[in-house]
Formats: sequence, C-alpha cells, structure tokens
Amino acid sequence: MPEGHSVHRITAQFARHFEGAPVAVSSPQGRFAADARLIDGRTIVRCRAVGKQMFLEFDNGLWLRVHLGMYGAWDFAGDIDVPAVARDPESTARDNADSLASMGAPRRLRMAESERLGAELEGFPPEPIGQVRVRLLTDHAVADLRGPTACEVLDGEGVDAVLARLGPDPLVDGRVRGEKRFLELAGRKRQAIGLVLMDQSVVSGIGNVYRAEMLFRARLSPFATAAELPRDVLSALWTDWDHLLRIGVKTGQMLTMDGLRGAARARALASRDDRHWVYHRTGLPCRVCGTEIAMQEMAGRKLYWCPLDQA
Repeated sequence: MPEGHSVHRITAQFARHFEGAPVAVSSPQGRFAADARLIDGRTIVRCRAVGKQMFLEFDNGLWLRVHLGMYGAWDFAGDIDVPAVARDPESTARDNADSLASMGAPRRLRMAESERLGAELEGFPPEPIGQVRVRLLTDHAVADLRGPTACEVLDGEGVDAVLARLGPDPLVDGRVRGEKRFLELAGRKRQAIGLVLMDQSVVSGIGNVYRAEMLFRARLSPFATAAELPRDVLSALWTDWDHLLRIGVKTGQMLTMDGLRGAARARALASRDDRHWVYHRTGLPCRVCGTEIAMQEMAGRKLYWCPLDQA
C-alpha cells in the first residue's frame, strides 16, 4: 500500500502539472462516469494530501477524493518534468507509481503500470491502458487512476467530514500542533502500539513499512499498550515519523536507516533489501544484535520486529 510519502509526492505532481488549468475528466472504465460529469471541464484550484488520501479542489467548489488503498496507482503521461528519485529494480510498478524517471527538461513521457521507466509517446493523449477508473486530461498532461479503494466527488462539507476522521499529518498539521493531537489520541488507546500507529484516525500516513521500522528505531515492542507508554516515548515516535516522512517525500523511497554514506547509501536507494532494519526480513539476523527477525499477523497485516531489541 502506498504510504504517506507517496501520496504527498503524487499530490505535488498534480499541483505542478494540473493545477490552474481546465481539466477534462472522464471514466474510461465507466464506474466513475456520473461523478466525472460533475467536475468535467472545471479547473483544479487546490491540491491537498493528508496521510494516504488526496484531495483535488475544483473551481465549482467540488473536490475529488482519492484513497489508493492496497492496489490503487496513478500513471502520468505528457509533458512531465519531475525530480529524479531512486528506483528499486525489484519493487513492483505500483511501489514506484509516483516515481517517474527525470528527463531534465519536460519531455512527452508515459509511465504505465507495466513499465519501469518513461517511454516516448507516439501521440497525445495516449489510449487508456487497463481498467482506468478516472482520467484527468489537460492540453499537456494526463493522469490515469486504476484500482483505488476510494474515488469520489465531495462538496466542502463532505471533505471536512473525511478530514475530521483523520489523525494528524506532520506535513499538514505541523510538528507542534500535530504532536499535541497525536499524544492526545494515542495516549487514550488501550491497544498495542503496533496497531495504533496504523490507525489513520490517530496518525495519518503510516503503513506497514514505516510502522515496523519506527518501532525498531525506537527499540519498542509492537505489543506494548499505547496508553501505558510514557509521554516522551510517544513524542519520540511522532518526531521520528516527521523525520522519516520528510525523507520519503524528498527521495521517493522509505529510507529508514540513518547515517548511510557512499556505497551503503547507494545500495539502500537501489534496493529495498538494503534500506530497512526489520521490514520484510523474516528469519534474517537483526542488523544490530543478530537475533532472527520475527513476523506474525497483526490485524491482517504482517508485523516484523526483533524479539531481543524490541522485547
């Protein structure tokens, strides 16, 4: 599932290439046709990301809300100019759906789910590929959405209702105000901290990778009850989330090992196997103590931790 850093990067793509221009909105698949007509031909005036959800405001007061969920992905094509990011050759296209290769000056590119790098377009706009729920098209760029968990048009009150259900996001609420909210919400939870960090009503944007890595970085048991944790421990988790989220937005990768330099950093940028402490390392030795990394299901998601360092 795309985590918070990916959604912030995707939203930046929309702000860069779609904001301020009339947008033709359609549903090649047909499932979004009725909602598409509500915003077709309107101008995007604001792009927002909060945790794992993106909101695009149109000049008629309506918003497009998208939650990618487990399988959703955006593909961009057209005159695309994006910053270079590291790419993992072993990850899926969905993992890098927001990580188009930089070509310097704008070039007409396509990034499809089956492609790792942008390919030259023979014509514009390109034909939709696969089950495209919604297509956003300007004179110079197109974005196709497939497989989202949520894709709907809301008015302002509807957006406010969704936002009210979301926990703080460091890049939206700010470090200080966001931390205060997080401490209040997490401090009341009589659940394992491994569950609480994934609860989007408590803190926005953290998914399975960041959850596992943050808990290891804190040397904290995933099974510790959130409400029983000292306030300074919860505060440190929030500070670390702010730190890791900013790195993710900047690099396009979930780099959770600090202090990497030279060849070690290059390996981490190139391969998931070299950038995490515990995530996806079941049975491998802990990078700190050598204990085998454990894994078990927690609320339907795989949880990874070191039984010794996170006792």
